[in-house]
Amino acid sequence: MGGGGAARTMLNIINHLDRTKFQPMLVTLDFAYTYEDYVRDDVEFIKLPVKRLRQAIVPLSKLLRKEAPDLLFSTVPNYNTVAILAKILSRTKTKLIVREAAYLGGTKKENITLKIYGLLYRAAQRVIALSDGVKNNLITRYHVREDKISVVYNPVDLRHIENESIKNIEEQDLFNQAKKVIITAGRLVPEKDHATLLQSFANIKPELNAHLIILGEGELDEQLKQQAAALGISERVSFLGFKQNPYSYIKRADVFTLTSTTEGFGHVLVEALALGVPIVSTRCNPGAEEILGESTYGMLSDVGDVQSITQNLERALSLTDEERKKIILKGKKRANQFAADQIVEQYEQIFMQLLKKTKRKHSN
Repeated sequence: MGGGGAARTMLNIINHLDRTKFQPMLVTLDFAYTYEDYVRDDVEFIKLPVKRLRQAIVPLSKLLRKEAPDLLFSTVPNYNTVAILAKILSRTKTKLIVREAAYLGGTKKENITLKIYGLLYRAAQRVIALSDGVKNNLITRYHVREDKISVVYNPVDLRHIENESIKNIEEQDLFNQAKKVIITAGRLVPEKDHATLLQSFANIKPELNAHLIILGEGELDEQLKQQAAALGISERVSFLGFKQNPYSYIKRADVFTLTSTTEGFGHVLVEALALGVPIVSTRCNPGAEEILGESTYGMLSDVGDVQSITQNLERALSLTDEERKKIILKGKKRANQFAADQIVEQYEQIFMQLLKKTKRKHSN
């Protein structure tokens, strides 16, 4: 339940499950987590007595034997691996569903690793892909059977986002000036490609008086700050680190941007749509185009295309009030299609179908 999109998804699924059908239990490693304060009080929350993922297999298998749950649901490949091995070790009748959220692979080494994940995924009764692109990747690189995969988009808690977005922030001064604010949110890691964003931002016309806010933390923090200094834009770029509530910042910005190389879904794009902020994004396959269409709900550039990203940022910063209103209205309608209650209902249907199928087998 750390600060990433997978944790937000798990949180939204757990909190919105129909309690007349399901009794959720959350199991994590032994850490204090960013999102655990948002878990509903009626969720039994168990922390395994280990901090390393590889050490969780035996404790999780013991817990499965003790609790004998009907379903075990996990997400992210490494965690899915632990869940699968623990389920096998437990020798329980618990049904297993794993969720794949990332668009992984490409190099020879990575593709071999994905085939190993695919072999393990055979032990699961169902594999959930968070987009059509991820589903195709599961088929071609993991070699998972197509009839075993269901596509379910990320659930987004629109009410929570709106409530959080009106809260005060410490850095309000950044938004009170005459400057126009561009904001991005994501881990400072290579696949988010903040380096291209900084280059693009440096090329924006000075008369637009733009300021860039970067939310997130990660291994490239110092390197990106050095790049900003080398480009001569340090005074116009604010690195604010990780924010537990990024919505108050995104809501106040003029433009939201995402320059990732790949995104399995692009959770933060839906959040920006819900908050009524025009979007400039790369075609970070497969997620961005599935959410935004071909520039229907946001302005799209090819990955790494500095010139195109700069042009789209300038277009977004120069929108008239009327153009901005139309974009916001269209974006909010699109965001409603990912509302948590609707998406979680799709998860519930998959869970119940699997349980009914199991009951039929036992009755025969």
